[in-house]
Amino acid sequence: MKCPYCGCAESKVVDSRPTDEGERIRRRRECLQCSKRFTTYEIVENTPLMVIKKDNSREPFSREKLTNGLLRACEKRPISLDQIDEIIDKVESKIYSSMEREISTKKVGDYTLDFLKDVDEVAYVRFASVYRQFQDIHSFMNELEKLLKEK
Repeated sequence: MKCPYCGCAESKVVDSRPTDEGERIRRRRECLQCSKRFTTYEIVENTPLMVIKKDNSREPFSREKLTNGLLRACEKRPISLDQIDEIIDKVESKIYSSMEREISTKKVGDYTLDFLKDVDEVAYVRFASVYRQFQDIHSFMNELEKLLKEK
C-alpha cells in the first residue's frame, strides 16, 4: 500500500479489525520510510453499483464523492473523521443491502441525511441545502421547520 504522505510502497499493518457491519476490514498502517500512520479498508469487490443522476445519466457509486460532500457539510463542526466514515459506512451498507444494482442520487442523499441528522443538525442543513438545491430562503426555512418538528 502506497503511503499518502511520502509515496513509499512499503508499510506494515499495525492494527486490523472489522468494521461494525463486518463487511470490511479497517487496517492501520505505518509507513516504513517516514513512520507516519494511515488507514486503509479492505472490502469484498462487488458488481458495480450504478447511481442514476438527476439528468438520468449513470455513473458508478463513488465513496469519495460522498466523503467530499460530507466533509464540506461538516466543515468547522465538532464532527470527527471517524464519525464521517461511520455515516458513509452506514449509507453504503444500506445501499448494498437493498440488493438494487442501480440507485438514484435522491435515495443516496436521503440515506445520508437520515444518518447525518443524528450526528449534527448544522451539518444536516448544510448537506440538505446542496443536495436539495434550495432556490430561496423559503425552501431553506421549510427544511429548518421540518427539522424542528421532528425534535
